[in-house]
Amino acid sequence: MLAIEHVRRLKARYFRCVDGKDWSGFGALFAADARFDISADLPGGVFVGPSAIARVASEGLQGAVSVHLGHSAEIDITSDDTAEATWGMEDLIRWDDGASAPLRSLHGYGHYHETYVRQGDRWYIKSLRLTRLRLDVVRR
Repeated sequence: MLAIEHVRRLKARYFRCVDGKDWSGFGALFAADARFDISADLPGGVFVGPSAIARVASEGLQGAVSVHLGHSAEIDITSDDTAEATWGMEDLIRWDDGASAPLRSLHGYGHYHETYVRQGDRWYIKSLRLTRLRLDVVRR
């Protein structure tokens, strides 16, 4: 149960860091070889490593206010040092008038499919794949 709580708190930090635009803290959540697959939103959008992951997230959310929510977590501990989870998700992103994003707003629903690894006494996101059930957008 303690490992499940560590994974739950890791994902809570993910949401807090991305919405608070704490890119250093966000990057620190990922394993050195982490894989971030957002190809459901961005064709070809698979990024590897904390720096690349933090860079693409920060660039995509530049000039935006975002709210990311995760719920209904199904967390399985697969070994002493690994876990996997599926999270229901909802995100709402609104870009400022001056932002270069092609959208004015996005409201999405779907799932995060993730794996985790424990290194020492810390858990990290090893892989993240976003799938969408619905995506409502307002274009500029």
